Amino acid sequence: MLRLSTRGQYGVRAMYEIARGYPVQPVTIKEISENQDVSVAYLEQILNKLRKAGLIKSVKGPGGGYLLSTSPEKISIASIVSELEGPVAITSCLDPEEGCVRVDNCVTHLLWKALGEQIEAFLKTITLKNLVSGDIYSIKEKVAGI
Repeated sequence: MLRLSTRGQYGVRAMYEIARGYPVQPVTIKEISENQDVSVAYLEQILNKLRKAGLIKSVKGPGGGYLLSTSPEKISIASIVSELEGPVAITSCLDPEEGCVRVDNCVTHLLWKALGEQIEAFLKTITLKNLVSGDIYSIKEKVAGI
């Protein structure tokens, strides 16, 4: 079973909440935590990574919180997941840190690599704007087109 870690899942959900405030309404970590039922401590780690990646910026002081660094239509789900999870590697043999000693003789290596590329390509077509606008039909059409 393919499974995205909670870091990736919560990161996308946090970015959704921040995108809802775009372009002028900073969203506090407390609001994200309450709306998405994720602990503040875990969100701090995730948001710090996303901030360092340049996807969000923090606004200090009263009325502060987090804002997107660019518009929601320019931030793909792939960019969020990539920052939090690294490259799509659906099997350990595709993980750059693990590698595979059988890659030259493996009958399924290309199959898993192609599947990972399809997943990544799909995630690049979905943006935060799609999520915020509730454009589920567009997402379903993209899934059907794979």
